[in-house]
Amino acid sequence: MTTLYPATTNIGKFAEFKIAAHAEGVEIDKLPGIDEMPEPIEDASTFMGNAEIKARAYSRLAPGLLVLADDSGLEVDALGGDPGVHSARFADRLGFEPNAGYKDIRNNLCVLSLLAALPNPSRSARFVCTLVIARDGEILLRSNGTVEGQLLDKPRGASGFGYDPLFLIPSLGLTLAEISKEQKGQLSHRGNAFRSLLAQLHNAHF
Repeated sequence: MTTLYPATTNIGKFAEFKIAAHAEGVEIDKLPGIDEMPEPIEDASTFMGNAEIKARAYSRLAPGLLVLADDSGLEVDALGGDPGVHSARFADRLGFEPNAGYKDIRNNLCVLSLLAALPNPSRSARFVCTLVIARDGEILLRSNGTVEGQLLDKPRGASGFGYDPLFLIPSLGLTLAEISKEQKGQLSHRGNAFRSLLAQLHNAHF
């Protein structure tokens, strides 16, 4: 069985990979030593660029292993595609209440405050995920996934992480923070990108 080692310490992301991989007969395991590995500087202008930076950096520190790296985020049409590649540190980047609680909460409040300052803003948005598999610093596979939705004017739901409580799936009438992990795996940007990547992996010869 193929084993992939996600280059992330984000518990939520790791759990999503684990669920998606199980359905496809792929093993997900913690990257050995990741807690002590230096984080590479993600300074690319695209999600794919940042995913490739992480994949190359971490795979060089884990010889022989298939390292899975991702970069993902929220694109809000009314904000010109922001937060985009800066999604994880959006509030800090804008200097928005830097000491006001947990990072995810501040990021959500920051996006809501920007939308509130606009006259009748569009609420359309999407989550984007790019995934890369690398070994020994060499990029082997790439994939992309998206999910379209709308932003609420206040968070809803206790599951998920990041911007999930704001992101409504119109066909369900529920946010990504209100659905089960299994359902999220079927609908989410990360689930879509991962299934695309695994389809490539099953046909790969390396």
